[in-house]
Amino acid sequence: MPFTILVTDDNVGTRLSVSDYLEMSGYIVIRAENGEEALSLIDQYHPHLLVADINMPKMDGYQLVRNVRAKPAFRLLPVIFLTERGTTEERIMGYQLGCDLYLPKPFEMQELGAVIRSLLERSQIIQAELRISIAEGKPSPIPTSTTQTLPNPHPNVSLAEEITFGSHTLSLTEREQQVLNLLTQGLSNGQIGQKLHLSPRTIEKYVSSILRKTDTNNRAELVRVALENHLVD
Repeated sequence: MPFTILVTDDNVGTRLSVSDYLEMSGYIVIRAENGEEALSLIDQYHPHLLVADINMPKMDGYQLVRNVRAKPAFRLLPVIFLTERGTTEERIMGYQLGCDLYLPKPFEMQELGAVIRSLLERSQIIQAELRISIAEGKPSPIPTSTTQTLPNPHPNVSLAEEITFGSHTLSLTEREQQVLNLLTQGLSNGQIGQKLHLSPRTIEKYVSSILRKTDTNNRAELVRVALENHLVD
């Protein structure tokens, strides 16, 4: 199972571009346009990392992180701030609240990807040590509810699920299977994106990948083949 990342930014362009990049890197991405929505999604999806802007309506990034850190289950959640704010005082405030790293805008996607991988790997190590301490009966300064079940650190390797398809085996990722299930229900790319918290452009990329893997030419043919071969739930 891949890592889940929550991207929170009131700028649509930033939100979609970051989400698309992370989706294509193999992560599950959920999106929010303000801190209030992000806080609700955190409780619902239990992400493994939070990427957040600071300047947002309804609830800014500082208040969001303050509320997140108040929840025992998310005291170890890695947090990255994407922001145009760069003063020392503002960075100190973020670190005091529990931010792990600042990435000033504009930034390179490759740098963001590298930072995310580093924080997730560190989070894995910390939580593995916690589990060992708990197993050995040692006291832990952090509540055991913070320990999440962590997926493989290489998310785009272990996503594939093999399905019998005709005379050969079809390998779809978990996300591709979700898209295919919704597509056969007659939903548009936009509707599928709303249900999965992805952009229509990202959904189109998944649909194209499924068309290629199933050797079909269009959505209608794909739906027919999927139903005839029991490729959907």
